[in-house]
Amino acid sequence: MSVPTAAADQSVCAPLPVLGRDVTVPLVTGGEVTYAALDYAASAPALQRVWDDVAAYAPYYGSVHRGAGYLSQLSTDLFENARRTVAEFLDCRTGDQVVFTRSTTDSLNLLAAALPDGCEVFVFETEHHASLLPWRDARVTYLDAPDSPRRAVETLEHALAGRDPHGPALVCVTGASNVTGELWPVRELAAAAHAHGARIVLDAAQLAPHHPVSVRDLDVDWVAFSGHKLYAPFGSGVLAGRSDWLREAEPYLAGGGASRRVGRRADGGVDVEWHDSAARHEAGSPNVIGAYAVASACKALTEAGFDTLIAREEQLIRTVREGLADVPEVRFLSLFGDDAPRVGVLSFVVEGWNSSHFAAALSAEYGIGVRDGLFCAHPLVRTLLGSDPQSQGECGAPEAAPGEKSLNAIRVSFGAGTPDEHVERFVRAVRELVRDGARWSYRTEDGRCVPDTSDRA
Repeated sequence: MSVPTAAADQSVCAPLPVLGRDVTVPLVTGGEVTYAALDYAASAPALQRVWDDVAAYAPYYGSVHRGAGYLSQLSTDLFENARRTVAEFLDCRTGDQVVFTRSTTDSLNLLAAALPDGCEVFVFETEHHASLLPWRDARVTYLDAPDSPRRAVETLEHALAGRDPHGPALVCVTGASNVTGELWPVRELAAAAHAHGARIVLDAAQLAPHHPVSVRDLDVDWVAFSGHKLYAPFGSGVLAGRSDWLREAEPYLAGGGASRRVGRRADGGVDVEWHDSAARHEAGSPNVIGAYAVASACKALTEAGFDTLIAREEQLIRTVREGLADVPEVRFLSLFGDDAPRVGVLSFVVEGWNSSHFAAALSAEYGIGVRDGLFCAHPLVRTLLGSDPQSQGECGAPEAAPGEKSLNAIRVSFGAGTPDEHVERFVRAVRELVRDGARWSYRTEDGRCVPDTSDRA
């Protein structure tokens, strides 16, 4: 069975075509401009290839598994092929399972629910909340923010040294920071974990869209990522890796699809035999379109070639760093230093500016979408800023006087679909706002900074 598939774009000259690349937005100062989407770290736009593949499949959509009809069988085949495509994309080992979830957050909560009794969890305070918070029911050790990749490995080794190597333990670590974009020493951390009898899960939400991720080469036990950051925003995520803990755990959700057999017991209760496969944790009607979109994105990125994508992204990073190097009011945030390898994610503060005010001005006056705040990584951002967690900035005035600490930050992020012009416009806009100030007045509304008067749709 086959579904019509959109032809792959044979050109690897970036940017890759994405939805929304021609969308225009109004400016408060008058006129319209093509929207510069520079918030990829939150959600990346859908690749045109992904959208076309999904549109080609949509008329053939049907129920997955157990259906006798042609469309059901076709959809089942497509769903399971998507699982195999993701396994190939991640270079999974023989016997690894690929479970489709809703997101990275969902994936890590699934794994948290599958931890063996007495499992210890080790996690750096620098993690995104998706990988920092799911372990509430485990014995958790939170590790201090390291100032270098080497220190990260040393910190983990020191924390693991005193534990019983025969008891279950899990290390959770990000591949690339959603705040600083810095790459973490995953392979070395995995080696340290395994040397002390622990397993490791990689949060690849920010890594997989930018760099190849090989479960086999990195020697991680599990990897989690989200479709909506991988240019496939249709509500699907992935948890891939070793099957034993997943197979032995109670189903993440109880319901149809997770059960192999259900019967009544003599005492009137219900007797259930659960699947041993990935289906054990995929109860209910699965998100077929989401899974297919993830697989399509995996194919598109592989065909484009990560070497080419990485080289272009590094050039965009240089455009930002070099373009703002002589603006002393701008300070970029980092753990490992300004020269540390990173993906296209950069956070910064502007001296004398409220970050929400600055981000609002970028949007309203330049048509540039960035993010401001603490980026669902509160401990990390507060460590980098040295800010008081109880403090609140107000839109109408600078949040910090010159020389004082900022309360939150601004994040610019980009990827395979970002045109050069968007990044160049961003650099020009930052320079102009720092030099000349905002051209419009702003107010606080529902906790957000917005233009004081605007007829924007």
